[in-house]
Amino acid sequence: MTDNLWLAMPVSFALSWAAIGLRLRFADRGLDQPNHRSLHEQPTPHGGGLGIVLALLVVGAWLSVPTLLLAVVLGLALLSLADDLRHLPFWLRLTAHLGAAAALCHLIGLPILWWPPAMLAVGWMTNLYNFMDGADGLAGSQGVAGFAAYAAGFAVAGDPALTAWCAAAAAACAGFLCFNWPPAKIFMGDVGSIPLGFLAGGLGIVGIWQGAWPAWFPLLAFAPFVLDASATLARRALEGKRVWEAHREHVYQRMVQMGYGHRGMTLRWAALMAAGALLAVALLALPPSVHWIAVPAWLTFLVWLGTRTIHKQ
Repeated sequence: MTDNLWLAMPVSFALSWAAIGLRLRFADRGLDQPNHRSLHEQPTPHGGGLGIVLALLVVGAWLSVPTLLLAVVLGLALLSLADDLRHLPFWLRLTAHLGAAAALCHLIGLPILWWPPAMLAVGWMTNLYNFMDGADGLAGSQGVAGFAAYAAGFAVAGDPALTAWCAAAAAACAGFLCFNWPPAKIFMGDVGSIPLGFLAGGLGIVGIWQGAWPAWFPLLAFAPFVLDASATLARRALEGKRVWEAHREHVYQRMVQMGYGHRGMTLRWAALMAAGALLAVALLALPPSVHWIAVPAWLTFLVWLGTRTIHKQ
């Protein structure tokens, strides 16, 4: 396991870094134009997620990750690339996301009764990761922290292939951050955020089903994204707004508008992401009685921080 792990990480980082660097040679193509719902002020190339996906597929094939899972990641990436370029209808994207979740349920042999909640969880994580990819360095930082936690969790459970693949995912996100850290030279785009969201949700379900970790573990590993996206969606729904429309009401967006800037906001969020990931891994070594206290306490703390930020605006 050690050999695979320490080879998968630098290879994944290098593939992601090189592919994104190549994409930047054609920076005048595929520009994301600023609008009243975005946080950037200059046209910026998107599609940086292609490097992440390339790394995931190459390293995944080398690690003998199931072909169906790699095919789903590739399919989601291609569909999302088309959406980046042509803006596909919402129903088509949602159908594909739920289909990908169903394929995962089939792959791991999940009992049919568990398919609906699992598909809902994976579908929501797929989309919320995309919703949260709206500021420099944010989605990449969450990917590094969250998938590093997954790698540690699978290592404790004794699954060498998924340990190395999750570590590779974290490394690929780190390679992307070399170009996306504020001020960003390139954006991830749906081509990267959708596959990452799918894997965050899908591998979370895999770990639960295999007994690698408790149900709270994926939530803690990706808590900043899950809480901000879920709370914002719920609030917009209660206010009668169209929840599927782009907006600037997430906590991270409000922080940028409040004067923290992309760098100040991302540094604060990255610290919370790292702390949550470390807490999640540490709790695996502690008895369930501690889980019942620590997990709600951390989630409550994050909710308090978000609420405090909104009220300060």
